[in-house]
Amino acid sequence: MVYITSWDDFVERSIHLFRTTPEKTRYVMKYRHCDGKLVLKITDDKECIKFKTDQAQDAKKMETLNNIFFTMMARGPEVDITEVTGKEKAEAQPAKKRRGRKQLHLYLSLASIPFLRELF
Repeated sequence: MVYITSWDDFVERSIHLFRTTPEKTRYVMKYRHCDGKLVLKITDDKECIKFKTDQAQDAKKMETLNNIFFTMMARGPEVDITEVTGKEKAEAQPAKKRRGRKQLHLYLSLASIPFLRELF
């Protein structure tokens, strides 16, 4: 198991791992409220990549990674992920001022995961 310290390196290596063996790659999120730590793990039983953080700002990055993986699972591993990451949109729009508490919303679509389609 390797803990990656850079988020960009973690995303790049995890996408490469999924594209090489899409049928065996697993993605696990683990959050410990008592420690306030989030651990993301991606493995294909031969290679295991982990990213650990305690920063709340990394939650938005995790949501983007989920969208990337759901897109690759639904459309195939060779799909262009630039439309999912939204880098072009983020550069074009100025940052908005926010008020109040930040909340994390994570919506999972089970129908987009190939092996679960057979169940429905």
